[in-house]
Parts: sequence; C-alpha cells; structure tokens
Amino acid sequence: MSYTLQQITQTINLTYQGQEKEITGIHTLSQADETELSFFNSAKYLDQLPYTKAAAVLIEEQYAKHLPKSTIALITDEPYLKLAIASKLFAHKLESKGGHPAMGEGCDIDKRVRFGKNVTLGDNVIILAGCYLGDNVSIGSDTLLHPNVTLYHHTQIGSECIIHSGTVIGSDGYGFAHTREGKHIKIHQNGIAIVEDSVEIGANCAIDRAVFGATIIKEGTKLDNLIQIAHNCIIGEHSLMASQVGLSGSTILGRNVVMGGKSGTAGHLTIGDFATIAAKGGVTKSLEGNKTYAGFPAIDHKLWLRIQAKLSALGKRKK
Repeated sequence: MSYTLQQITQTINLTYQGQEKEITGIHTLSQADETELSFFNSAKYLDQLPYTKAAAVLIEEQYAKHLPKSTIALITDEPYLKLAIASKLFAHKLESKGGHPAMGEGCDIDKRVRFGKNVTLGDNVIILAGCYLGDNVSIGSDTLLHPNVTLYHHTQIGSECIIHSGTVIGSDGYGFAHTREGKHIKIHQNGIAIVEDSVEIGANCAIDRAVFGATIIKEGTKLDNLIQIAHNCIIGEHSLMASQVGLSGSTILGRNVVMGGKSGTAGHLTIGDFATIAAKGGVTKSLEGNKTYAGFPAIDHKLWLRIQAKLSALGKRKK
C-alpha cells in the first residue's frame, strides 16, 4: 500500500504544499529510503539528519535546516504524535478469512489449526491443535509448533525450530505517543518478527514485532518459559535465557549471551558477546562482552560479591 504526501498530511492534520511524492511506509532516519516517511524527535539523533534518504521527515522547524535538499520537511511541533497517527495508514489490514497454506512434503497439520492467507510451510513441519498462523507467515522445514502457538502476520520462523505451547510471536510492541492532554495514541507496529534456524522457545513467551524493520532471534538461541522480548530487539546467535527474562525495546545481545532468571534490560542498549547476566540482574547501560555481571544496576560479578560481603559484615556488627 502507498499514499501520497498530500493524503498523509491531510490525515495527520498538517499543511503541506510542494512536490508530491508517493510514500510506501515509515522508517527511522538511518534506514528510511527515498519512498519512506521518517521523523525526528530527539536531539541525540541530530547527526543523522544530513544523511537521511527519507522522502519526507516529520520535524520541528528549528531542525529542518539540517535535512538534505532531497528530503521534504513536514513541520510540526509534535513529530512523534504525528508519526503515531500516520502509522495507522500502513498497518496490516486484518480479516478473519483465511486460506490454505503452501506446504512442502511430509507435513503433519492438526485439523484444528487456523491459517491466514499466503502461509508457506517447508518440509516435515508439525503443527499441533489450536495454533494460529496469520497472513504471510513462513515456517522452515522440520519445525515443530506445540498446541496453541500464535504467529501473527508476516512472522518468519526458520528450520528445525521448536516452539512450545502458549507462545505468541509477532504481537504488537508497547509503543504510544502522548498528547498534551495525557492521552496515549497507539504507534502501530508495522515491522515483523524473525526467528532463525534451530531456535527453541519455551511455553508462554511473548516476542513482539518491530515498530519498523524486524525483531530478530538469531540461530541456535534457546529461550526458557515466560520470557518477554520487546520490539526491535536483536538476540545474537546461541544465546541462552532462563525463565522470566525481560528485554526492553531495541536491546541488542551479542552471540552466546547468557541471562539468568528474572534478569532484564532497559531499552536501546547493547550487551557484548559471551556476557553473562546473573539471576535478577538489571542492565541499565551497555555492557562489554566476555564478562559476568550481577545486581541492580548490573556491575561486574566479583565487585558485586565483595559489596554483598561487606553489607553482610555490616549487618552482623553488634550495636
């Protein structure tokens, strides 16, 4: 689907006069191409403005001078709110009508599975009762879905994966823009979720689709039960997560990261390769790889142990 700039600005109640362009979607400043709309709402991304390839950017007037000449400035004092309103235009149109999947050889599909349109299955896929696969879902060969797994539209699952009961992949991320009156306007999550080959996902996990682009669980990763992966996270190859881990949006994990039970992260940070986060560790900033961390906020594990020993000694002192 696509819309003209005139149609978009009318929808979001902005005045625009100038060159007409066809807009096919919305993306970030660094990722948008010549047919996409973007937005600017934080000075920390100022250095990206001169290099964006976006067709048009929702932006405050004071920053518009930094845009390249090829990019149209859509002037507003509420760029993030206007983005939220515009995002609805590009949301996938849901409908209850389904279709029959394109299947490879040797598939075993329970009759109580429901499919959307244009679903594609590889060879030897097993899908048990109560699962739902939305429009344009794809699953690689030799993958197993236990009962009552839900894959939202455009979700991509690799080969030789195992997904346990109750897990939901591709649900909306938690994103809202806020009006001056305190109302919360939904930012429609128009990205996708990708699970690569040989991933195992436990029961009752929730993996959100991206706002733009993709949430990605890379090859060989193993997730325990009851884990939350927020929008636009990238989980590196062969990572391990114990039960009740929670990742905030746009967290990036390197390869072979280990996260203990009930540990979690703030958003927009990176954890390096082969890092370990101990149980209940709270990651509030980016961390180097090849180290073990503990506590809240998460610090070097050996330092955390020394601090705990000193606190214990203080507690044992006689008054």
